Amino acid sequence: MDELLKHHLFATHAIAAAGSVTLGTLVSYPLDTIKVLVQVGSSTSKQLTAAQVLHRVRTFSGNLGLYSGFGWFTLGRIFGVGGRFGFYEIFTAFVKDGREDSYVYVSEALMVGMASGAVESVVTSPFDIIKLRAQVTSASRISSSASCKENIAVAPTIARLLHRYSPETKALNQSVGLLSTLTSKHADIVGALQKYPWMMTGSGRPPPVYAVRRPTDIISLEGFGTLWRGLRSGLVRDSIFGGIFFSSWQFLHQAMLDWKAVGMNPPPRSNEEIGPLSPLAISVAAGFSGSVAAAASHGFDTAKSRSQCIVVPKFVSMERRLLKWRRPGKRFERITGIHPSDRNLLFCGIGLRMARSGFASFLIVGSFFLSVDYLISM
Repeated sequence: MDELLKHHLFATHAIAAAGSVTLGTLVSYPLDTIKVLVQVGSSTSKQLTAAQVLHRVRTFSGNLGLYSGFGWFTLGRIFGVGGRFGFYEIFTAFVKDGREDSYVYVSEALMVGMASGAVESVVTSPFDIIKLRAQVTSASRISSSASCKENIAVAPTIARLLHRYSPETKALNQSVGLLSTLTSKHADIVGALQKYPWMMTGSGRPPPVYAVRRPTDIISLEGFGTLWRGLRSGLVRDSIFGGIFFSSWQFLHQAMLDWKAVGMNPPPRSNEEIGPLSPLAISVAAGFSGSVAAAASHGFDTAKSRSQCIVVPKFVSMERRLLKWRRPGKRFERITGIHPSDRNLLFCGIGLRMARSGFASFLIVGSFFLSVDYLISM
């Protein structure tokens, strides 16, 4: 009977967590789309505004374009947020083991939250890059399939890897005598040359992001490891976010408990004697903590978004490894994954991310507590 009850409680919490994450993501996702497009579309000379991005998305994709990549992002958020809160509960269980009041200090919440955030970053990174490229596609002008068919036929290998993308045939023809190691008497020298890896992009330019947005296209052209591109900046971002989120939430939670204990007679000796806080108070504290954590980690979020928006074919990555290519920038930038050209753009969209994170945290925590209460009472 006890074992059955444990399974029932676990299933209840899992269903409530998945539903609350989906609800929070659904409501706040348009803000995330606008934030991402502001980050990747801005330049040092001209920074986009939210109004400009919204107009562009509506022009090319309609209102539904604000939800491009929603499915991938929701799936990643369910695993990522579940991992963040799950590992936090497991780690804090060891920290507060043996204490009479099961209290977690703010410094302990900070360290455990940073570790939990790192776990979340590793889990959600593959979903993030697919989501981001779908969002960029919603604001991109894509040539019709008819215009692509008017061009010279593409080699079968390229057609399978990059749908709706035609390499520059003129550049291929001019490169036959320069790059080919094939014999000049080859029956189809141009067709054979087109199948060479370094000629996959025609003139040497990488294809646009909207042409390499599906998981199969990303893995085929850029390699499986591309799914974790920007992991350096992602680890720093989520570690800072998790540490500040849980530490500030713990601080606010304890402050509200102390406020509630004022005037109680006799004075409570532990938090258990004070009683639980209302779901609304906990949700407000979570929303405020999410906004603060988003502001503190936003620079690294911009660095990751801009790195994931760049298409780097396999052969370029291989050349960099063979040549022992050194990352540009100062030592701190190389460690954290920030490109030097992005120094003046790190705070683009910070207000949008603070609003999205705060609102999403408020909805996720609040709906989770309400869902658990409802499911248990059934």
